[in-house]
Amino acid sequence: MSKVKLAIIYYSSTGTNYQLAKWAEEAGKDAGAEVRLVKVPELAPAEAIASNSAWKAHVEATKDVPEATSADLEWADAIIFSVPTRFGNLPSQMKQFLDMQGGLWSTGKTVNKVVSGMASAGNAHGGQEATILSLYTSMMHWGAVIAAPGYTDAVAFAAGGNPYGTSVTVDQDGNMVENVEEAVKHQAKRTIDIATKINA
Repeated sequence: MSKVKLAIIYYSSTGTNYQLAKWAEEAGKDAGAEVRLVKVPELAPAEAIASNSAWKAHVEATKDVPEATSADLEWADAIIFSVPTRFGNLPSQMKQFLDMQGGLWSTGKTVNKVVSGMASAGNAHGGQEATILSLYTSMMHWGAVIAAPGYTDAVAFAAGGNPYGTSVTVDQDGNMVENVEEAVKHQAKRTIDIATKINA
């Protein structure tokens, strides 16, 4: 049986969701998947990025990470999305990327992709669940198969208990409040496991 092809697609302004994506990448490779880690294109003006030292530093540090394309979605059997919350919804960078996939959707190339989502916010009730559910609404339109982690492992409770996808709170200094590494890795392995079963 061929390896599951896992695309990890993220948007991160200061690095939190990049770290979540990196943990998912590690778990995906450990589980035997072929993994692509890609970021959606940045839409913010250079002046906005330059005005925030953490944002500017992260953009520079990840300049060599490839940008996501429709070809990555078509290639993948499974997709993990990682995004920050923007007013309880997806950031515009990720929303635009999804909105541009009409060509794939209209030709049935998003059907039965196994998808899972992760999110972050600046406070414990900052919209992480709503953001992931918003992502999943688009995925239902795609005909994708949603692989939410649910409570399939106790690590979900240690990471804050979000059944829709791993989510993390970030404090004012940019540090993750919850310890979510193991929850991310469990979610990635579960996504791959479901994709393996569907491929079979």
